Amino acid sequence: MSDSDGKKTLGLRGAPSRPGNVKQSFSHGRTKNVVVETKRKRVVVPKPAGAKAGGGSNPSLGDPSKRPAGITDSEMERRLKAVQAARAREAEEAEARAAEEKARAEDRERRRAEIDAKEAEERERIESLKAKAEEDERRKKEAEAAAVAASAPAAAPAAPRTPNVKSGAPTPVARKKEGDREETNKRNKGGDDSRRSGKLTLNQALSGGEGGRQRSMAQMKRKQERQRQKAMGGSVEREKILRNVNLPPAIVVSELANRMAERVGAVVKALMTNGMMVTQNETIDADTAELIIEEFGHKVVRVSDADVEDVIKEAEDDPKDLVSRPPVITIMGHVDHGKTSLLDAIRKAKVQTGEAGGITQHIGAYQVTTDNGQVLSFLDTPGHAAFTSMRSRGAQVTDIVVLVVAADDAVMPQTIEAIHHAKAAKVPMIVAINKIDKYEANPDKVRTDLLQHEVIVEKMSGETQDVEVSAATGQGLDELLEAIALQAELLELKANPNRAAVGAVIEAQLDVGRGPVATVLIQNGTLRQGDIFVVGEQYGKVRALINDMGERVTEAGPSVPVEVLGLNGTPGAGDVLNVTETEAQAREIAEYREKAAKDKRAAAGAATTLEQLMANAKVNETVSELPLLIKADVRGSAEAIVQAMEKIGNDEVRVRVLHSGVGAITDTDVGLAEASNAPIIGFNVRANASARASANQKGVEIRYYSVIYDMIDDVKAAASGLLSNEIREHFIGYASIKEVFKVTGVGKVAGCLVTEGKASRAAGVRLLRENVVIHEGTLKTLKRFKDEVSEVPSGQECGMAFENYEDIRPGDVIEIFTREEVVRTLE
Repeated sequence: MSDSDGKKTLGLRGAPSRPGNVKQSFSHGRTKNVVVETKRKRVVVPKPAGAKAGGGSNPSLGDPSKRPAGITDSEMERRLKAVQAARAREAEEAEARAAEEKARAEDRERRRAEIDAKEAEERERIESLKAKAEEDERRKKEAEAAAVAASAPAAAPAAPRTPNVKSGAPTPVARKKEGDREETNKRNKGGDDSRRSGKLTLNQALSGGEGGRQRSMAQMKRKQERQRQKAMGGSVEREKILRNVNLPPAIVVSELANRMAERVGAVVKALMTNGMMVTQNETIDADTAELIIEEFGHKVVRVSDADVEDVIKEAEDDPKDLVSRPPVITIMGHVDHGKTSLLDAIRKAKVQTGEAGGITQHIGAYQVTTDNGQVLSFLDTPGHAAFTSMRSRGAQVTDIVVLVVAADDAVMPQTIEAIHHAKAAKVPMIVAINKIDKYEANPDKVRTDLLQHEVIVEKMSGETQDVEVSAATGQGLDELLEAIALQAELLELKANPNRAAVGAVIEAQLDVGRGPVATVLIQNGTLRQGDIFVVGEQYGKVRALINDMGERVTEAGPSVPVEVLGLNGTPGAGDVLNVTETEAQAREIAEYREKAAKDKRAAAGAATTLEQLMANAKVNETVSELPLLIKADVRGSAEAIVQAMEKIGNDEVRVRVLHSGVGAITDTDVGLAEASNAPIIGFNVRANASARASANQKGVEIRYYSVIYDMIDDVKAAASGLLSNEIREHFIGYASIKEVFKVTGVGKVAGCLVTEGKASRAAGVRLLRENVVIHEGTLKTLKRFKDEVSEVPSGQECGMAFENYEDIRPGDVIEIFTREEVVRTLE
């Protein structure tokens, strides 16, 4: 804990109080105060503003009139020494940080010197290569000139010949002169431009250039090197260039050859040598391609489609760029314990009155400025059991969890669940015991119940802060804000506002006039109007930013919740928003994520093994399904409803959500519902006029709900209708066959004695022979003497004849029973 000047003080909020314990120091004007907690009261010890940091002389130490009552000289001196020791430790830490910064600066200088040395060495190497190439070119020209000079004297003596006058044929000298004249005429006429083929004239440049494409410098150097090696009598072999080949999970053969800069035929030949008869247009797997790449001597670099997300990987921020940010506080707890009402009292707003049924069914994000100017960001989560994922998402993006427990209701199931979410997210917790103004309030019971879940509050000698508050009267709100501010100060929350924004989607919806809208909590960086971003499977450009008060803003910094407009679709709640440099990057990442999600859904719904096929066949034979289409107002509610629907059912009946989305019910939804013979459930949304007319025409049922309780109960009742009725069997009695008689027109009749219970004409019967069931059916007749009767009590004799069965013997036992159908329901 630190005071307003950043200096450390003694004592923790969660430490057990004892006499003489320094609890907190705070500043007021120019005077520093030390709060000392005694057995009975807290005493403020004023400290003069002119006192030195090292402790120095303290006027209150020598003047008993200025010293708080109950504190001795030795006690005061001991506390001042403790304060001096704390300040000395702070100075040592500052020196250590300075030494660390100095070491980092030296390391950066050393790395910069190494980079400069490497660059200088590379420049020297390039210059030496250039000098070597120029020297080789000069030597080559000298060798060509020497060869020309050596061949000229040898050819000169053969030129003069005796002219043949008689034949009239031209002499060689005449022929040579004639040839020279023809060559001169050709040059004058422009017939031979070989001498100027390598030069560029003004006319050629203006006319688009004759001679076509010029050779590059690298190509000229390679040609000169080949000529040099040929002149020296050596073999001309091109040096093989080894490359790093990027290898995806699957690749086409022609693309593999292109990446290796090898001939396609050579790659196909290598594959055939390895036993794969493929063509250049076929696809091979990464392992096979790796063998071919290594065979050609190149290096394999494995890549995947997921590498497109490398552009949004977060880099660690420099500690110098970090600044303090407001804390993010999530209000969690059981339903109807006053979470939203407590936040309303803090915000001085009326959010709870606008919720259907008086319960929160969305995540609300708000910012509150306290009386002392501190900014706090609040997230309000639903408390209903169906909104488990919302509470988990709220705990993941928060810094502090405020657990609201009603003093008249104690710890409930969703309270326990919120405790587990907070512990899983490893965030500190503050217990707010609400409704303390009620007569039935018992805050001590709340503290005792929390002990069962390893939450020990300060008043029970623990470390978790607890505050007694009342949303109705405003009691304890200042203490709650003070506890939050103290916890935030201990956390030392910081972020870098001067970087690309990163945020989490708290809620998303499809607005009729504005399109897809996402409520985003910025976690790091600053989101500005015009930024291009990707969020989940969607991307877009920020068209507008709207804060929690409905005002348009141009940017949003860390810990600020805003509504973002400009998406191309509705993202999922909990998706991460990342700002990218270009729209192409954002689109590529979104398309990859969409494809990956589609493949995952297809793999989850497809049976790929024999065991899965048999399991699916068994399920389809025995399980009845209730198909549903879900449309909700926001993405979080749709997600919670789908999870609640999946929990409805048993081994015989289950609810299957064919489609879930956000926004109004459209003709497309009605068409899908008709094809699937499924009803449509609208949660806080309505069908448009066209969809209503189409549903009436096609006989599709649309049900509207605004409270999740009612929706779950109705779906349970509908799913219960798919359950087969339970057949319950009730035992009536036993009868023993004493004799068998043959009666004309009736058949065999058993003379029986009812040994237990009674025999009934309308009941079912089983024939038991040596305790083995031989026949099950109904009675054709039940007689007492000569009269037909409906019942025969125990201990009396009667005559029984079975319907369509006559294989009865003396000594057999007849079991009499009735059956009852019971309508089953889902719990």
